[in-house]
Amino acid sequence: MNLRYLLRRLATLILVLIGVSILSFAVVPLVPGSPARVRLGVQATPAAVATLEAQLGLDKPLHRQYLTWIGGVLRGDFGESLISSQNISAEVTRRLPATLQLAFAALAVGLLIAVPAGISAALRPGSGRDVGVGIFSQLGVSVPDFWLGILMITFFAETLDWLPSSGYVPLSQGLWPFLTHLALPAVAAGVTSGAIMTRFVRSAMLEVMSQDYVRTARAKGLHERVVVNRHALRNASISIATIIGLQMATLLSAVVVIEIIFSWPGLGSMALNATLQRDYPVLQAALLLFAATFAIINLLTDLSYLLLDPSLEYT
Repeated sequence: MNLRYLLRRLATLILVLIGVSILSFAVVPLVPGSPARVRLGVQATPAAVATLEAQLGLDKPLHRQYLTWIGGVLRGDFGESLISSQNISAEVTRRLPATLQLAFAALAVGLLIAVPAGISAALRPGSGRDVGVGIFSQLGVSVPDFWLGILMITFFAETLDWLPSSGYVPLSQGLWPFLTHLALPAVAAGVTSGAIMTRFVRSAMLEVMSQDYVRTARAKGLHERVVVNRHALRNASISIATIIGLQMATLLSAVVVIEIIFSWPGLGSMALNATLQRDYPVLQAALLLFAATFAIINLLTDLSYLLLDPSLEYT
């Protein structure tokens, strides 16, 4: 039964990716103006524009343009930038790890906040602890991450001079320089994510703690830590996994603003620059990668349910 579910989800993923690729490709045909004129400038003659369009294959039918483009994508070739004429695949290879590192680090910060805070609040609903967690959660959701990032730069980088205010150092150049540059943007993005997840963790734990098997475990005299970890948290893990998957997908797009503030060379800043410069091939690549990553994360989230509770059956 689970194998059939897995195969069906993989088939669905393939269909989603095909649809995503079509929508990403549609950026060029739907926008006004010609990419050839973007490269040549407004002073280019119609003959020069027509010649470049032929070289770029823009004079062919749309279905042939799509097949040529998606064939290159499947080979790892996203084409060339209209503005810089640089290979897009090389730029993506350089920027994608930076975006993933920032998103996963922000998710880790969010989980370090959400899991203990949500569980702690759920264990004593209505207490001062629960009220404090609720206030923090509300503040975290209300405060924009870009404003928090600016405050952190002002305090930790400018005033205390503890951490660099911007920039990126690859992990290959040393763990400590990498972590010091990662700390501020990860916390700025992670606090908002943690505030959102805290509310879901608390809600999931409250629902589980009211179940009969939890009351039975307590009646048997089991230690509260055993009741929480072995019975409550384990059964709430599917709900928690769901919000983790949603937040991971959200963070990949939400870190765009953080990348701009902290001069983080990720896909988000690349997509923004491509939009401002009307660099359509770069924008196509960014949209395709973001959407494909969302689809894959959703698939992994669904598959995690089987690992968390193998007794589940999917039809």
